Amino acid sequence: MTSMLKCTTFFLTAALAALSVAHAEDGLAIYNSRCSVCHQAAGIGSPSQFPPLSGRIGKIAGSPEGKAYLIHVLLNGLHGPLEASDVSYMGYMPSFKSLSDEDLAAVLTYVSSLNTPGTPPVFSADDFKSQRDTPKKAKDILAEREALDALHPLP
Repeated sequence: MTSMLKCTTFFLTAALAALSVAHAEDGLAIYNSRCSVCHQAAGIGSPSQFPPLSGRIGKIAGSPEGKAYLIHVLLNGLHGPLEASDVSYMGYMPSFKSLSDEDLAAVLTYVSSLNTPGTPPVFSADDFKSQRDTPKKAKDILAEREALDALHPLP
């Protein structure tokens, strides 16, 4: 019984790892076609224009509030002043709600993995599906960001 359980656990782990790799590859392809124009290859950002994502998004997604905020940003877009990595930005990020929930989850999972120590956060299509029908205004997302920064200081 124990060896059978170990065998089943091994195969389930291998299957999940394969799905995770496929998910990451999809996320990379979506990132390269939709996000890298502004945030550059590997999420390094463009100084004073578009904030870096690498090393930051995985940290933000480390809390339930951070995950919710990131989902809201992708579904609703973001514009207005913000500070990231001690640099001020005044930019515009469009909504990506035209993408499927699966694609949004894949790209955010990929971005969360960029330069994130340990196991990066994973997003699911259900995470997006549950938020899609509740649109938010730009001022509400900026207020959410401020509240999140007070709770968990943003990188």
